[in-house]
Amino acid sequence: MEHGFPRGFGRGAAHADAVLVLRCLLGITPRELFALIWRVGTAAGALAAIERGEAGSDNDRAFLAGADPARIRADLASAGARFAAPGDAEYPPAFLRLADPPVGIFLRGRPLDPGDDRVALVGSRRPTPTGREVAIDLARGLVAAGLVVVSGGAVGIDAAAHRGALDGGGRTVAVLGSGIDVSYPPSNGALLRAIEATGTVLGEYPPGVPAEPFRFPARNRLIAGLSRAVVVIEGAAKSGTRITAEHALELGLEVFAVPGSVTSPLAQTPLEMIREGATMVRGADDLLADLGIAGTLRVPGSSPRLPPPQRRILETLAAPMLPDAVARAAGLTVPDAISALIELELRGLVRGVGGRFERTFSAALQG
Repeated sequence: MEHGFPRGFGRGAAHADAVLVLRCLLGITPRELFALIWRVGTAAGALAAIERGEAGSDNDRAFLAGADPARIRADLASAGARFAAPGDAEYPPAFLRLADPPVGIFLRGRPLDPGDDRVALVGSRRPTPTGREVAIDLARGLVAAGLVVVSGGAVGIDAAAHRGALDGGGRTVAVLGSGIDVSYPPSNGALLRAIEATGTVLGEYPPGVPAEPFRFPARNRLIAGLSRAVVVIEGAAKSGTRITAEHALELGLEVFAVPGSVTSPLAQTPLEMIREGATMVRGADDLLADLGIAGTLRVPGSSPRLPPPQRRILETLAAPMLPDAVARAAGLTVPDAISALIELELRGLVRGVGGRFERTFSAALQG
């Protein structure tokens, strides 16, 4: 079997309809469908084989009994979405390098530009506050350098990466593990609409398909396929985040990882990736330099000079500390330490967590 689809796959009105209907089948995996297409040669032939029971599921055959391409296209239009098959302008050629390329994709928002330079930011759905800050910083740095941020449209690191790109005035692509019109979770609906306004939302599932756990590993291969590099920010051991990185390695892409504390469960995947050869990055400046892209590099210490009490407290906060412990370590009275901590919190350099204070990622960037 070769990369990509057979020559002329999906071309012509009848075959184009067949490709659309094939992509709406949910009882056959992309890998099985790809193998079937290479065996029979055409989209129409694949549909006929599924109808004969040679592949797919009984649910697929029940769907095919009443499938109407015109109705499917009307449903897509109602959802504000469109379909792209292999060979269409919006179908990313890089997908054809996958072992199981999608037979087609659904899109909302801005058309994908083949000239875009895209980088994926991936990580935990339950990140630490620092993980969120790192994702936002990386996304802002990437869009400031003219790149497009790719992520999975989920909560946690995904949402932080998308928001960082939007806040930085750049574009971002969300790859869904659900139907093209389904926001998962529902709380991300406003975020996906904001992405659609300036960027792109895409996926390989038609309208109405619910988000289910088994759909997300398949989604992850598309995230890698869209990108020139993948950055792993946080992820527990055996995290789905690693699946995206492994797809990237299979495609010969660069993989980067943000280190964390060896005692943090969410640092396990990034630290494993670094041990296995991923490039360690500490922030946007490292990433842009390693990608060979000139960005707006920040110089440590270039922020406004802090008063001596605030500077001493920042130097003291190597770990989360209670205010009285901060005061003793910095040689301040408790009221003076609390006042300085409040000022630092307003500057975004420290945050309170469970009564203790700790440095933020912004503080680390200042050195």
